[in-house]
Amino acid sequence: MIQIKNREEIELMRESALIVSKTLGMIAAEIKPGVTTLHLDKLAEEFIRDHDAYPAFLGMYGFPNSLCMSPNAQVVHGIPNDKPLENGDIISVDCGSYKNGFYGDHAYTFEVGEVSPEVKKLVQVTKESLYKGIAAFKLGNRIGDLGYAIQEHAENNGYGVVRELVGHGLGKKMHEDPEIPNYGRRGRGKKFKEGMVIAIEPMINMGTYQTNHLSDGWTILTKDGLPSAHFEHDVALVNGKPELLSTYKYIYEALGITSDEEDAFRQNL
Repeated sequence: MIQIKNREEIELMRESALIVSKTLGMIAAEIKPGVTTLHLDKLAEEFIRDHDAYPAFLGMYGFPNSLCMSPNAQVVHGIPNDKPLENGDIISVDCGSYKNGFYGDHAYTFEVGEVSPEVKKLVQVTKESLYKGIAAFKLGNRIGDLGYAIQEHAENNGYGVVRELVGHGLGKKMHEDPEIPNYGRRGRGKKFKEGMVIAIEPMINMGTYQTNHLSDGWTILTKDGLPSAHFEHDVALVNGKPELLSTYKYIYEALGITSDEEDAFRQNL
């Protein structure tokens, strides 16, 4: 069942989402060659707790850490470890927080040092596909319209759209109804309703959409070993339009990036 949120609940969810956004901004300043993902994970856990929240991923379904950190061919759910990041890597950092009874869930794919033009394009197109999906989250549309918008943009650029993993509703539980695939057919699926809050998270592969699982029980990676990128925002349907609860502005401040990509989805700011 889809859980509709009122305005007060949406504002509480914004608090949780922004803690994740600020955590990712802090992490952005630390990501560089030679740094380990386990070190970044420890920084994130401390930061979230210092903001009177709980690191939502820690212990969820048995996950052992506060961040999912997935470099290169890892799609999602990578476990932090002691292997240093290398120049030319990309790494998806997925983070969650729990505060005031609600979850925030938010991800960004970072470039480590200087990456190749081919990988840089994958990262850019994946982020573009996220905003294509967000724009389709409006009254009158259905889940298939959102998935189609993401799929069309990614596949038109020659990339594979992961089928096995999807976005989801968000609220008092990390994973609520409905599932939000990153592929679909226009006019199909459940209609969007005022007050819905969802996590939209395209996972786009440079090659095949097919994936494999590592024996650790968590890590999912591309079947062909080519890189994958992943971006995620928390979005509420307010006044019939998508309103971002999360933001990349803290990341961009840390990296010295200027962007207006979120402006169209900031109704009340």
